[in-house]
Amino acid sequence: MTNAADEQAQRLERFRAYLNLLARLQLAPGLRGKIDLSGVVQQTLLEAHQELTRAGCIPDALLARLVRRLLANNLADEVRKCYAEKRDVNRERSLEAALEESSARLEALLANGQASPSELAEHNEELLSLAEALSGLPEPQRQAVELHYLQGWSLADIARHLERSTSAVAGLLHRGLDKLRTRMIQPDERDKP
Repeated sequence: MTNAADEQAQRLERFRAYLNLLARLQLAPGLRGKIDLSGVVQQTLLEAHQELTRAGCIPDALLARLVRRLLANNLADEVRKCYAEKRDVNRERSLEAALEESSARLEALLANGQASPSELAEHNEELLSLAEALSGLPEPQRQAVELHYLQGWSLADIARHLERSTSAVAGLLHRGLDKLRTRMIQPDERDKP
């Protein structure tokens, strides 16, 4: 691999956790055992790599939009395969719009009214860091945080889904947010008294 190809691969690899998160948020629970999300994300990264090779340098904001669009297409293809010959009007909602909505919820967690290009680039980095930090949480905490903050579920709904008490879900959310805050602090800020 050349230096440029290595840099391109590293740049795309930063999106892996983000794409995994968006894919988990959009896939119906009943399909999670039928669709290999890691394979869908890998296919998305491969297609993004091919697009970068063809188009050249793409700014991070446009690259994020590109990988979301590619993910939406790949997820839609996999869902269609699962439901071949079965039509369901409820599934015909645009996956791309749903991914944009999920991405907007993620961004809302980090929103602070940034405007300049350098601030937008920093915001993009924070978004990727948040997705990475979420993927590092223990499974029950990750599920609780994603369902509550990214999908808008109530504590009672999450409790039923996870088969836990409401107070147990509140504890999962509390511990999950504490771990996220710790992971999101910049290394130089962790050392300050």
